[in-house]
Amino acid sequence: MTRNTSADNTEPASPMLTAICQVLARIPTGQVITYGDLAAMAGYPRAARRVGQLLRQLPANTTLPWHRVINAQGRISVPEPAASQQRQRLQQEGVITLAGRIDLARYQWRP
Repeated sequence: MTRNTSADNTEPASPMLTAICQVLARIPTGQVITYGDLAAMAGYPRAARRVGQLLRQLPANTTLPWHRVINAQGRISVPEPAASQQRQRLQQEGVITLAGRIDLARYQWRP
């Protein structure tokens, strides 16, 4: 995932980005959510791709747990080097990846 490294990010947040970030902040440690579920919980069903686009715009130093968002197949879908960083962060939280997949039945957050 390419992060926005701009120090001057003065554009006001869109309502969609605000809603996505509010849900994202609630995802517990050691659990994951799919892009589609995150979009739906934020009030934007069928906007999974847009969620990915918005997450790529987060600043590099964000404290939001972007690494807890994966695709509907339970896979990390961001390019390297962010994929390695995401995998490492998830492992540190106890989320196990087997054959490149995360067991959604075990780790998916469903509030």
